[in-house]
Amino acid sequence: MIIRSKAPLRIGLAGGGTDVAPYSDMFGGAILNATISMYAYATIQPRKDKKIILNSLDKNIRLEYDSVRELPIDGKFDLAKGIYNRVVKQFSKKALSFELTTFVDAPPGSGLGTSSTLVVAILGAFAEWLNLPLGEYDLAYLAYEIERVDLNMAGGKQDQYAATFGGVNFMEFYKDDKVIVNPLRIKPVYLHELAYNLVLYYTETSRLSSRIIETQSKNVMDNQKDSLEATHNVKQQAILMKEALLKGDLDKIGEILDYGWQNKKKMAKGITNKTIDDIYKLAIKNGATGGKISGAGGGGFMIFYCPDITRNKVVKALEKFGGGIKRYEFTTNGLTTWTI
Repeated sequence: MIIRSKAPLRIGLAGGGTDVAPYSDMFGGAILNATISMYAYATIQPRKDKKIILNSLDKNIRLEYDSVRELPIDGKFDLAKGIYNRVVKQFSKKALSFELTTFVDAPPGSGLGTSSTLVVAILGAFAEWLNLPLGEYDLAYLAYEIERVDLNMAGGKQDQYAATFGGVNFMEFYKDDKVIVNPLRIKPVYLHELAYNLVLYYTETSRLSSRIIETQSKNVMDNQKDSLEATHNVKQQAILMKEALLKGDLDKIGEILDYGWQNKKKMAKGITNKTIDDIYKLAIKNGATGGKISGAGGGGFMIFYCPDITRNKVVKALEKFGGGIKRYEFTTNGLTTWTI
């Protein structure tokens, strides 16, 4: 028996607030995410030798343990261990024996939600194997709770819900962990044009998002005016982006992205730097009408909206900085699991 799962990575098109405590509890947050054809994969192979083997192919990690009810959280593949510990504690009530193998199409710290998407993929594989009674909202929340509560990793909620539900979603976040996922029925022609015009550029740098998020949280808790105002504005950006996509006003997308980016930079130091600013300026100079850093900031992927026939000119100009362009398509499916 082999149990497999895959969950899509995402591009954050607009919005924020869900990863800045206590902002999401105080004022609510709004995010517009779109999942893309890059994935986190998980495979579980049950064993009969009372061993647990954890493999991360992209990180070149292989760990072996005796089958026990709780694995040590010690900085070595803690995401997988945290999921296993919660599954045993909440569902199986007994130690399991298996081999888990994972792979992610993008490097950690890339801003595409890799860590949270991997949590969803691994948890989905366990749910498939053990036939756990988890609907989409249940699974997304459990993935969030494992990562943010059990493992005490800083960050938001949007990535877990994006990976679980898939597609283009307007997500609303309220106090008491209330989340509403609103799938957007966008005409295919608009999505095709958006994918063509939206350049996904990898800066070949990564960053520790938790540090940037902690700084944003501190700014909000300290009532820093610029940070608070910017956080409100990026929430408004999600509403503007939703309307533009639904109406097919694609020419407004660059402007909306730029509005969000100018505000996001005010939320905390470390979101941008000289290299990122120079990349952004060069893309605008060559025809892009707006863009942003994906995720918390500081590195990873950037996106640029390049209308009409400006895409190739922007791509050519960005060669100056190295990095690379990642081809993708938008996807409609979220977490997918199967057994063979």
